[in-house]
Amino acid sequence: MSVSPPSPLPGRRSVLRGSLAASAALALPSALGAAGAAPAFALSGRPQARWGVQAGDVTTDSGLVWVRSDRPARMIVETSATESFHRSRKWHGPLLGPDTDFTGTVPLRGLPSGEQIHYRVTLADPDDYRRTGDPVPGTFRTAPSKRRQDVRFLWSGDIVGQGWGINPDIGGLYAYEEMRRRNPDFFLCSGDTIYADGPLSSSVTLPDGRIWRNVTTEEKSKVAETLAEYRGNFRYSLLDENVRRFNAQVPTITQWDDHEVTNNWYPGEILTDARYTVKDVNTLATRARKAFSEYFPISTLPATGEDGRVHRVVRHGPLLDVFVLDMRTFRNANSPDRQTDDTVGILGAEQLVWLKRELARSRAVWKVIASDMPLGLVVPDGATDIEAVAQGDPGAPLGRELQIAELLRFVKHRRITGTVWLTADVHYTSAQHYDPSRAAFKDFAPFWEFVSGPLAAGGFQANALDGTFGPDRVFVQAPDRANVSPMESPQYFGEVDIDGQSGELTVRLRATGGAVLFTKVLQPGRVGQ
Repeated sequence: MSVSPPSPLPGRRSVLRGSLAASAALALPSALGAAGAAPAFALSGRPQARWGVQAGDVTTDSGLVWVRSDRPARMIVETSATESFHRSRKWHGPLLGPDTDFTGTVPLRGLPSGEQIHYRVTLADPDDYRRTGDPVPGTFRTAPSKRRQDVRFLWSGDIVGQGWGINPDIGGLYAYEEMRRRNPDFFLCSGDTIYADGPLSSSVTLPDGRIWRNVTTEEKSKVAETLAEYRGNFRYSLLDENVRRFNAQVPTITQWDDHEVTNNWYPGEILTDARYTVKDVNTLATRARKAFSEYFPISTLPATGEDGRVHRVVRHGPLLDVFVLDMRTFRNANSPDRQTDDTVGILGAEQLVWLKRELARSRAVWKVIASDMPLGLVVPDGATDIEAVAQGDPGAPLGRELQIAELLRFVKHRRITGTVWLTADVHYTSAQHYDPSRAAFKDFAPFWEFVSGPLAAGGFQANALDGTFGPDRVFVQAPDRANVSPMESPQYFGEVDIDGQSGELTVRLRATGGAVLFTKVLQPGRVGQ
């Protein structure tokens, strides 16, 4: 049920042409979403990489390359400065087997900075390395080591949520093709990379009578509880040709939020949702974390998912550091969030110390704080509890706001310049400016928070603002009702351009279809603006 996307447009820099198109055109029968067994049509039983390739956490001299095989295989990566792979370098990767759902990642180090890297992944029979599958190509650009080179990246989140999956009638997950055409240096995926708690039905009747059709798989027929079900959820998006083509061209920086496990989860929670036979969220989170670590190339997470962490700094040359937060693993329980003392908060004490230390160390012109949840938007969890930071009381900081207040105070007093907050989660797009002159808490410097999403999920109404940190909603575009399908409303992603000459950072909030909804230009070297 794959749909051929439009022909690619020229980009800012060279990209793979025929080789990428050949890779994206590999047929993916829907059965692959439900089974890890070898397809009958595989070439002479040789291992095949039919889920495509992807790169992640790219820096000035390094990156990670990911693949999934359809059977046990040895992963081999070649890199080159050209598509012809003349004078290529070979990297021998891991043996891919059932312990990682036949996925694997190879770290590439010692790469030239600011250059296009062409790579191809070959899977070899572990018993006979002469028997190999077709090589699958990809490309990425390493971060510049010199300031004069421009940087462009996109961000969004919220993928295959609220019952809206891959619909061949509208071109599948079409937002990925629009983002690919923007030819960014990387994509920041701001969480809710899957909806493990959101099963898909084969069809949904829309309010106007039209029928939405979903590609379906066994693992997407119920809420995920087993490791196999979580793995199947992460595989689902890879059935889409747009996603595979995008992954082969655009490296990612990926974080997680709640729907990788279950809605609004926190450590220690015991579920009351009747759909679950496994009620212990810690058990579900362990399984989800392992599957998450298997399906995304993340520098701090091994494929076991048992060690390492999601929060990290990805340094993208002298212009940009990306501080990836984890607002799930270390948070306290959701509650009315009105406590006057809270050392755990939404980040946990250790992550807060880490973030303050790394922000103070950063010498990048811009410090993007990739937050999987917004700061000043009230995100409820049921009738009384709070899911994010703000709880609706516009007075002095309470609950999780205390931790954010401590961080903002630190940024001001250490005179840390160039902080910008990017997030998704709430399924609409907006721009908030925070200023102490409007706030109950005043010991911080002004800053911007930009929201973009969903990328392929239901749209929702705008959330209420909390006045504690003085937010002014300068722009918002949101549906007027809950769970508007991608057939009825555009999807949203944000774009950030950093000019290598002036250092200016420009944020554009975009809608699918090509519209630029809002633009803000920020100047470098300022504590607050």
